[in-house]
Amino acid sequence: MKIALITGATSGIGYETSKRLLKMNYTVYGIGRNFIKNDENIFKEYENFIPVTCDLSKLDDLEKTLHSLKKIKFDLIVNSAGIGYFGLHEEMNISKIKNMIAVNLQAPFVISQYFLRTLKENKGIIINISSVTANKESPLASVYSATKAGLSQFSKSLFEEVRKNDVKVITIYPDMTKTNFYENNTYFECDDDEKAYIKMEDIGNTIEFILEQSENIIFTDITIKPQRHKIKKVKRKE
Repeated sequence: MKIALITGATSGIGYETSKRLLKMNYTVYGIGRNFIKNDENIFKEYENFIPVTCDLSKLDDLEKTLHSLKKIKFDLIVNSAGIGYFGLHEEMNISKIKNMIAVNLQAPFVISQYFLRTLKENKGIIINISSVTANKESPLASVYSATKAGLSQFSKSLFEEVRKNDVKVITIYPDMTKTNFYENNTYFECDDDEKAYIKMEDIGNTIEFILEQSENIIFTDITIKPQRHKIKKVKRKE
């Protein structure tokens, strides 16, 4: 049975990815801040899910968590945890900037480094969940898009380091996805049109597609967009 490490496992893309991998008979170590918020039993039907409580925004906490997992021989790492704050950069709280850098950029760097030797031994896979904002100008999301662009460049450079070891590094660029990611966004959210956003299961399908490919090829970059481009603007309170 193959073993996966998933960040952001309690919600959104990480939650969907964990469920999909469990159905594919992976043993899943899911990292999240709070498993209780989802009634504590979101994976109760799966004996091969191991919850790992960790706040990725705190480097000390992350390092302790990784040390506790050092003997696990992971075949797959999915860096899916992400945090985004939106608004004019001049109005952005510094603590929010630090959190985005820590979760979106620092955590994938550290996690990948910690288990890279194991992944080389197992000819493993790293999947980094980026964003379409990484590849375009993104007003009101300057820091968020910059962290995702950094993650993308990290993926490309790391792959060139480890491809000779048969390790795959893949970046997925989702467009607007129907999750709770935008619940704190006071500028925009998913449109009501179902063809104007990505569903979480679409991400799951993509990851399953990646894992079903032969060992001799790799899709290094996969962009997922909805059929229609529509974004609902949020009416801000004055």
